[in-house]
Amino acid sequence: MNETQKPRWSRCLFSIIFACLSIFLNGCKDFEASEKKEVKKTPNILFISVDDLNDWTGFLEGHPQAYTPNMDKLAAQGLVFERAYTAAPACNPSRAAILSGYRPSTSGVYQNGQEMFEVTLIQNSLMMPQYFSKYGYKTFSRGKVYHEHLNGNHTWDVWENISGTYGEPNIKEGFLENGIPKGEMPNNMDWAGVDIPIEETKDYLNAKWAADLLFQEHDKPFFIGLGIYRPHLKWRVPKEFFDLFVPDSLEMPKILQTDLEDVGNYKEATSEYKTIKKYGKEREAVRAYLANIAYADHCVGVVLDALEKSPYFENTIVVLWGDHGWHLGEKLRYKKFTLWEEACRVPLIIKAPGLTTSKSRTGRTVNLIDLYPTLLELAGLPQNTKNDGRSLLPLLKDSDVEWDYPSLTQNGEGENSIRTERWRYIRYRDGSEELYDHKTDSLEWRNLARQTDYKNIKDELSMRLDQMLHASKNSN
Repeated sequence: MNETQKPRWSRCLFSIIFACLSIFLNGCKDFEASEKKEVKKTPNILFISVDDLNDWTGFLEGHPQAYTPNMDKLAAQGLVFERAYTAAPACNPSRAAILSGYRPSTSGVYQNGQEMFEVTLIQNSLMMPQYFSKYGYKTFSRGKVYHEHLNGNHTWDVWENISGTYGEPNIKEGFLENGIPKGEMPNNMDWAGVDIPIEETKDYLNAKWAADLLFQEHDKPFFIGLGIYRPHLKWRVPKEFFDLFVPDSLEMPKILQTDLEDVGNYKEATSEYKTIKKYGKEREAVRAYLANIAYADHCVGVVLDALEKSPYFENTIVVLWGDHGWHLGEKLRYKKFTLWEEACRVPLIIKAPGLTTSKSRTGRTVNLIDLYPTLLELAGLPQNTKNDGRSLLPLLKDSDVEWDYPSLTQNGEGENSIRTERWRYIRYRDGSEELYDHKTDSLEWRNLARQTDYKNIKDELSMRLDQMLHASKNSN
């Protein structure tokens, strides 16, 4: 080989080495891009609870003057469940059911005063955030997600304490802030518009915390549990939200004074109802509830606006839910704790990018206990075989799909109600029953349980109730 040939071979060898190196590096880049693409495909989850919220929202049309533009905007982006129901009409058992995946009759958690994490079944199980954390998610929580804010903080990877205030009560001695004398009804049944900037209030600060998280860089898919406390009592929020509503112009709930004459249980009007009626505070109570809903909606808007501006908008599942409903005079009572429609029906919206269709709605009956298995399937995670609920994915794909699954609500051991698309059937511990036809009686004013013409329907629903109670996958 002469001297002039050596550079040619060198150049050739260099070219071969360079080409191989380029192929290797490009392959690495393609692999890295593929890995990033796979990570991006794993959806994030924004899980928003709104405490004591009934159907008084724009998207459910429960009250014509409800002001909920932010929730309505979310509803227009996803699927609205028109017949969603709680597992229990009280905060603790409802949230215990949602986060554990167990019905109250499975876990034994029926009442607000019970400690869910003292139950052996729950101690030996993974709560929803723990399950997501096990499979690669980083979970965050602030606000009321479990019943008590401090309860269940160990189940989140990152848990933030609540700050903020609603100001000091401004009351006369011996009176509630709403002007009703103390002692005539529970003190928590109170309301007032307060002179305090919204930026200092608890729910706003909780929402701002979640909003800030959405602008941070995350190396794992995230699950954010945000709890909005209002419209839970006491109804104290900035005065500007009370100013949105004029009591004299408000539409009032329809109330039948003889409503309880044909029912076996709860025959008496509650002290809240009697006292509010005695002092003529019905319109003020409706105004206060609507004002607190408007405040809650504003706080929800803080985090939803942040999500829309964040890099995670196209890859984040949003679930907004209320833990149970609320009476505003219907059935001669306020608050919850009943098996009637007002206490059992809840708002539920699921927005799953790439799956749900905007402005979609479904009239199929579902239960909040279905959220655990639904979110696992949406995230592509293995199902938790202990869950009592069922995935709602078929409804998210087709809101009109055939779906014959009644919803079970439990208000204490032996106190049960099931809801189909047309009927509500209630059976109490003492054996008394109620049956309502929502096709003709949406306010549940006529109990048909004792009428022979409806015996076959009642018997069928009673049998289905027994089947649901015996179908639990777990035991205490």
